[in-house]
Amino acid sequence: MITGILGCILPFIPGPPMSYIGILLLHFTTGVQFSNRFLLIWAIVTVVVVALDYIIPIWGTKKFGGSKQGVWGSVIGLIAGMFFFPPFGIIIGPFVGAVVGELIAGKNSNAALKSGFGSFIGFLTGTILKLIVSGMMTWYFFKELLIS
Repeated sequence: MITGILGCILPFIPGPPMSYIGILLLHFTTGVQFSNRFLLIWAIVTVVVVALDYIIPIWGTKKFGGSKQGVWGSVIGLIAGMFFFPPFGIIIGPFVGAVVGELIAGKNSNAALKSGFGSFIGFLTGTILKLIVSGMMTWYFFKELLIS
């Protein structure tokens, strides 16, 4: 469950899927039995959140006027930031990447900064969404663990 929470912040660890695996592992013990409905709902929520984690930053970049180059810059910036400037590169990388992508696309600096800001807002929204979902699964995990 701790790995799931950490995975919400560290992009190389899939946070919500790790939290769901924790729920499943607890379910397969003799002490705790979640209902099939509970497991199915959390499986669907996990899949949706993982998909949204890829869609929201792209949407944020586009919503703030970003182009394809800005979106690609955001993705490349995220990967580069993760490897070259951890842990802050994960936050700064998408912003810088989107700005550079927009500048390469020929946009002026104000439009590029606006697109970078959209990328940052999208990244932040996705991270908060993952933290909420993993946090809720962690709560259910410990609630059931302490009851049994």
